[in-house]
Amino acid sequence: MNQFELDTTNSEETSQFAAKLAGFLKPGDVIALEGDLGAGKTTFTKGLAKGLEIKKTVNSPTFTIIKEYRGKLPLYHMDVYRVADAFEDLGFDEYFEGDGVTVVEWAHLIEEQLPSERLTIFLYRSEGDKRKMVLTPKGERYEHLCKEIFR
Repeated sequence: MNQFELDTTNSEETSQFAAKLAGFLKPGDVIALEGDLGAGKTTFTKGLAKGLEIKKTVNSPTFTIIKEYRGKLPLYHMDVYRVADAFEDLGFDEYFEGDGVTVVEWAHLIEEQLPSERLTIFLYRSEGDKRKMVLTPKGERYEHLCKEIFR
């Protein structure tokens, strides 16, 4: 399994990369985001929303678990940090198989419910606003997507 890495020097670069990625996404795509608090998961999602031409303000759905936004493609933004039981049926599969793009923050907490094919992005904080992103594609679709975006 290949990994693709990208270093950004500030939140704007992180957001710009996410907006670029949005141009390659299709309905049913799933992006799993991992990283410590403050690593840039929501910043990344805001950039993705911008690339999907979403006009509403995007913020973390920590207490609502799922927020939906309409743009070029629907964006389903999940923050599963507070999901106590990983096997609780919250209808995640309806989003994963839906007509939009799903972004899951803290995705490892619902690992058993995630589709086997997805793009996992690990965000690591460096000094200041610098970030390292490690993209790990799972499945042919996401392998091809990463090769295209890093071309």
